[in-house]
Amino acid sequence: MEKTMTDTMILVQGGSFLMGSPKNEKGRFADERQHLVQVEDFCLGKHPVTNAEYRFFKPDHDRGAGFNGDDQPVVWVSWHDATDYAEWLSQETGEAYRLPTEAEWEYACRAGTTTRFFFGDEAKRLGEFAWLGSNSGEQTHPVGQKRPNPWGLHDMLGNVWEWTSSGYDPSYGGAETRCAGRGDPVLRVARGGSWYSIPWFVRSAVRVGVDSSDRNDYGLGFRLARTVKP
Repeated sequence: MEKTMTDTMILVQGGSFLMGSPKNEKGRFADERQHLVQVEDFCLGKHPVTNAEYRFFKPDHDRGAGFNGDDQPVVWVSWHDATDYAEWLSQETGEAYRLPTEAEWEYACRAGTTTRFFFGDEAKRLGEFAWLGSNSGEQTHPVGQKRPNPWGLHDMLGNVWEWTSSGYDPSYGGAETRCAGRGDPVLRVARGGSWYSIPWFVRSAVRVGVDSSDRNDYGLGFRLARTVKP
């Protein structure tokens, strides 16, 4: 579809990985229990959905100075807004677009790594890969300006929190591998940290539960996944 950047997807080969963080990881939170998870093949956007892409679906979307550029990631979108966009794009293209599960998101973010960040354990390098509170100037930035992770995915850390399709379960009881329905428990998982985050909140394992109807400028956006056809 010419109106949207549907070609900016990367095929992620499935596999098993240790999701969560080890007990000795600096900045670790209690809901990051480390456990083995299996992920199937899927496609994931190289970057979060931008304002320009989202406006093909909702032309009047406007968040004002600092957040409104065509190439900046869309913000002020609820989980339902993001899901509506994925469903609309699926109808327009005939492809199966959706939000990634929480497990898919972390698997893709880590890109085979086991460290705090996909580039290592030292937060002093974050500025090479992420927009966060220390370098963002209190706004989002055009996608793709920072270095990608080892699998070619940009902005996995910082810039905007990314909605996943999964419901939030603090004990990691299996919800992380499933797409939650619209009538499922209200809290959904957002990942990756944002333009206002401190380093602890842009680690690969960090997770937050957010009300599915919530919208804000503090970095709630999303990235699309696409199911691989058999």
